Amino acid sequence: QVHMLESGGGSVQTGGSLKLSCTAFGYSYGNICMGWFRQAPGKERERVAAIEVDGSNPTYVDSVKGRFTISKGSASNTVDLQMDDLKPEDSAVYYCAAELTFRCHISTLRGGPWGQGTRVTVSS
Repeated sequence: QVHMLESGGGSVQTGGSLKLSCTAFGYSYGNICMGWFRQAPGKERERVAAIEVDGSNPTYVDSVKGRFTISKGSASNTVDLQMDDLKPEDSAVYYCAAELTFRCHISTLRGGPWGQGTRVTVSS
């Protein structure tokens, strides 16, 4: 059964840092692309970053480039999202996604099934 487990959210002030982690369960082999989406209250879910599960080919949306870093996690099928210089507009529930694909890019990564997500709150 495919499912995602996210962790690491919290509350910080503007300029602070947080690190999120995600593990994808139910994928035993294949070209796995993993990434992050986020959804703020009253807004649509938006893309954030993606990476191949072996740690190669990270991609980001423009709004987080230079501030967020996605990387391979320490456990199998795990990725981390290091978020630095956080801004109030980064506040959202962050969701992890995984897809079997030979083309791993945040612009094309398909999400679902969605986990519960992890909440990030940045205060000014």
